[in-house]
Amino acid sequence: MIMFHRKLLSANISVLSRSKHTIAKSSNKVFASPAAAVADISDGDTLLVGGFGLCGIPQFLIEAVKEAGPRNLTCVSNNAGVDDFGLGKLLQTNQVKRMVSSYVGENKNFEKQYLSGQLEVELTPQGTLAEKLRAGGAGIPAFFTSTAFGTVIQQGGFPIKYKADGKGGMEVEIASKPRETRKFGDRTYVMEEAIRGDFALIKAWKGDTNGNLMFRATARNFNPDCAKAAKIAIAEVEELVQPGELKPDEIHLPGIYVHRIVQGGKYDKRIEKLTLSTGSDEGSRGKGGGDGSRDRIVRRAAKEFRDGMYVNLGIGVPTLASNYIPAGMRVELQSENGLLGMGPVSEPL
Repeated sequence: MIMFHRKLLSANISVLSRSKHTIAKSSNKVFASPAAAVADISDGDTLLVGGFGLCGIPQFLIEAVKEAGPRNLTCVSNNAGVDDFGLGKLLQTNQVKRMVSSYVGENKNFEKQYLSGQLEVELTPQGTLAEKLRAGGAGIPAFFTSTAFGTVIQQGGFPIKYKADGKGGMEVEIASKPRETRKFGDRTYVMEEAIRGDFALIKAWKGDTNGNLMFRATARNFNPDCAKAAKIAIAEVEELVQPGELKPDEIHLPGIYVHRIVQGGKYDKRIEKLTLSTGSDEGSRGKGGGDGSRDRIVRRAAKEFRDGMYVNLGIGVPTLASNYIPAGMRVELQSENGLLGMGPVSEPL
């Protein structure tokens, strides 16, 4: 049995040594700085970046990548940050060739680069993106989902890249390919391939020097899946502790998935859209358009609620629908990034 394990270990080491990126043989995972941790990220690499909106993003690792300057990167992340924060910083410096994301609405520079043909974009349904990463980490090459069947994502032809002709035209240079479909029972499903990356950049609340990580509330989001799907996972943490200081049942991501860890600095925890209660019911409902169309949409959507439902609320109009849950009806609300038990809008301090 001991001989078998030794042979297996030797085989694994030989495979790693032939790959593009090698994992250091040293057991010490702690790096002195974010710059040192990302120093071998190269032109053309695929980065899996954790975070949801601006929640749980590895801001110091992203800044280090910006300073290091690798180009033609493919970044896989739920969204692209905002213009001057998160992955938006790498877009500003034109280091990103392709974004694979599900939500990109808060970044005007992203929109400009995409529509002008400077940036390639693969829009992926949010749950599908999470599963593509999870499958990549689990060694599953592909899976079937009913999401996106009958849409341009399944049929092909989505403009991944427009031609950069400088004339403001919208000629498609790279279009998405049709997805394979298969019928199971009475439903048709779309085949999606798993995602693997060269590096994962993730952020955790606490971590020990062995790489075991704890995340705080919804800041966990895509971070564990990104780590598992990467050849080399790099974690930045708010607090770095010694082995044994984290209780085993508190660890969300075991250190076997984390190859490098670095202490972050003072975090700038921004809020994308700060919304505070005005003290009146109408203030929390949103003003809507001048013709009341937004309010009508919200009220109509709320009529779909049924007692005992669990409802996922996306950003914008869907969230407002919660204001019209009828009295006496119990509905469990889940925010888009996975938090159950949403309460009322916060009051100003």
